Amino acid sequence: MAAPVAATGHRPVLLEETLAAMAIRVDGVYVDCTFGRGGHASEILRRLGEGGRLVAIDRDPQAMAAAAAMRDPRLSLCHGAFDRLREFLDDLGLRGRVNGVLFDLGVSSPQLDRPERGFSFLREGPLDMRMDPTAGRPAAEWLASVPERELAGCLHEYGEERHARRIARAIVAARRQQPLTTTTALAEVVARAHPAWPRGQHPATRTFQAIRIYINDELNQLKRGLLQALDTLAVGGRLLVISFHSLEDRIVKQFMRRESGHLEEPGPAVPAGGPRLRIIGRAVRPGEVEIRVNARARSAVLRVAERLE
Repeated sequence: MAAPVAATGHRPVLLEETLAAMAIRVDGVYVDCTFGRGGHASEILRRLGEGGRLVAIDRDPQAMAAAAAMRDPRLSLCHGAFDRLREFLDDLGLRGRVNGVLFDLGVSSPQLDRPERGFSFLREGPLDMRMDPTAGRPAAEWLASVPERELAGCLHEYGEERHARRIARAIVAARRQQPLTTTTALAEVVARAHPAWPRGQHPATRTFQAIRIYINDELNQLKRGLLQALDTLAVGGRLLVISFHSLEDRIVKQFMRRESGHLEEPGPAVPAGGPRLRIIGRAVRPGEVEIRVNARARSAVLRVAERLE
């Protein structure tokens, strides 16, 4: 069955698989750490009874406005990054009582589709890229002064861009001529500098990904958010993470393996008290039908784990 489309046009990824893995109790407490436009949240609420509770977290003010419009007494709203999860749940008196925590990572479809947010290289808009436009530095401001070597490192580390040095050199040369203030201006510089790119992919894809991850500190926030999610779950509660590229998925996979006592790669040891998670099943990916309906789902990966004693 194809996933339903919310009123905003947003199509939640891996919806049925996520709901099944969450094993929702009608009286349970759940957290959607990336509310977006409520695709997953609205379906969780449909499965909760009057005694159930859903906490919606998002640092995007527009996402919070969409959540407020739902006007559901079972829904608690928290505006901020999900690495404040412990703080939010302490304030609500829910720490240690949560039956499920969901992270749907990356940029949302509404953010990509609104040119003024500056996430898309396909639509002209201000070069912003902030998840929360009221906080931090926009991408244009950072690009105006970042040293070439640091920029190349960013593109290589966060975008896994093979031609990071060449692109960084071109960006620095272009900004000497005039400031790069729009998405299309940056995309054009990258396209001219990029010697080759995968068929069907825009040459600026990895550059935009890298800058967005850096500007929003996404990978560090994910590491902190996962640890805090583990602290807030009740025994038997489930941690669910949908990621969209290898950098995110690697962090999630290693975290779950480490906390379940199965990490083979070098890293911090399992806490002295023993494993705190049990991995549930294998990684789940969208099927052909979902990918045909929603091309943005093609790289999604869902991983699930359960809190132990």
